[in-house]
Amino acid sequence: MNHFKYIYRFVLAGMSLMTISSCSKSFLDEQLKSSYAPDNTLIDQLGFEAASTGMLSVMRNDYSNTQGLLATFYVGTDMAITGQPNTVQAPFENYQNLNSQTSSLPLIWNWNYKLINAANVIIAATANPKASITDAQRSFYKAEASFFRAYAYNQLSILFGDVPLVVAPVSSPRTDYTRTKEAEVIQQIITDLTFAEANLPDPAHVTKQGRINKFAATQLLAEALLRANKPADAEAAAKRIIDSKFFTLINNRYGVKASQPGDPFADMFTYGNMRRSQGNTEAIWVIEQNYNVTGGGADFDQHRREWGPFYVNVAGMKVCDSLGGRGIGRIRPTNWWTYDLYTKDDMRNSPYNIRRNYYYNDPASPKYGQPVIVSGFDTVQNIYAHTTKWYEFQPQDIQGAQSYKDRIQMRLGETYLLMAEAQLLQGRPGDAATSINVIRDRAHAKQVQGSDVTLDYILDERARELTAEELRRLTLIRTNKLVERVKKYNPKVAPTISDFNIHLPIPQTEIDVNKDAVLTQNTGYSK
Repeated sequence: MNHFKYIYRFVLAGMSLMTISSCSKSFLDEQLKSSYAPDNTLIDQLGFEAASTGMLSVMRNDYSNTQGLLATFYVGTDMAITGQPNTVQAPFENYQNLNSQTSSLPLIWNWNYKLINAANVIIAATANPKASITDAQRSFYKAEASFFRAYAYNQLSILFGDVPLVVAPVSSPRTDYTRTKEAEVIQQIITDLTFAEANLPDPAHVTKQGRINKFAATQLLAEALLRANKPADAEAAAKRIIDSKFFTLINNRYGVKASQPGDPFADMFTYGNMRRSQGNTEAIWVIEQNYNVTGGGADFDQHRREWGPFYVNVAGMKVCDSLGGRGIGRIRPTNWWTYDLYTKDDMRNSPYNIRRNYYYNDPASPKYGQPVIVSGFDTVQNIYAHTTKWYEFQPQDIQGAQSYKDRIQMRLGETYLLMAEAQLLQGRPGDAATSINVIRDRAHAKQVQGSDVTLDYILDERARELTAEELRRLTLIRTNKLVERVKKYNPKVAPTISDFNIHLPIPQTEIDVNKDAVLTQNTGYSK
């Protein structure tokens, strides 16, 4: 909520200007001919489209232009340690250093509330009877904004627990926020998503490519219902997606590299294959990005840089497209992920999906063409097994300062895993195994038996299927498994984590500015 302080500064500046102008000659008085504000912009479809575009731009810039922010959702979980360190992700390598002044916290907090306020402005405007839009348009814009409000509150309440619940636009400075119980926030999420599902179009009727469809709301609703301990309703939501017949798992080769060596799973994450319009029948929600198009990408998309190792630091290695371009090695998978998670026959473990072998590729090197063998720190930052999902190479950008690769936010593979989780929570492990085996069959992996299905097994399967797609920290907090699995699978971080680290601390900047009410801190944390 720090961004609300800027509103306050703007109001003060306006008051000063009004004082000065009151003493001026009348012929110098400014006559405002036009201005842009919700009450005079959100009055027709053009205005609502502009507001929606702005909201989607906020969504796309969820990692703000800050190196390492993406890594905080993986480092310090069961899945990853730090490769190339920086101050943003450092406290997640040693939880004893995680406190209310950790620099990543206000970035995450403020981005979510910025998205919430953008959504609230649109939702409020749809209730304006003077807006010259149809009832169907009112419902659509409200539904779209309700989805993104729910998305932000889902992330906030998972990470921080109780958070301030704000469902109206903030039009004047406030310093009296209090935290709303997590259960109440979850109920608001469910309300928003239920409305969104009912009023958003199905994929066949989405008017603009890349726009949200109703089943994205259904997918997030299934997760929210699991949080609300309503597994039967969560299962029903997942089934609505599956039974809709709009989505099918990718089981066959397709797209721009279909004639080249590869497999169907890798095809989904190939640049030029990720959208529904490009043949990805599994995609439910994709954030589409375009190279060399104004507004076509996030401010500074870090996915490739943070997931890709810093292999160019090794003598004899050059940036190349077959290695996905230039990475900087911020997210280094744990040994559990690297050596224990996958079986050899699992398609998701194929050389097209996980790179484990490197060869010197600089023709000037005497080792050209030989296997790269490194030891020590090089195996932490520069050369290690990693997912290829974020491979992208722009020859115009050798240094890899930006990525314009599409981002698959939701897909059908996760739907089956959410349904399996709901079935397990209802005491039906056999049905859960059937759901899991749909995606294991696609991966040519051995089927799992109902007697072997536990929540931990589902979390393992999510790691196999959704590495570098799901925000792992969110999943582990949501299932109350973060601390347990860090202690089990991340020996570097395990000695530093405590039970209270299940939630992040409230940013101290928010507590300090909130002078007219108490914004309580999460248990276990201090300044």
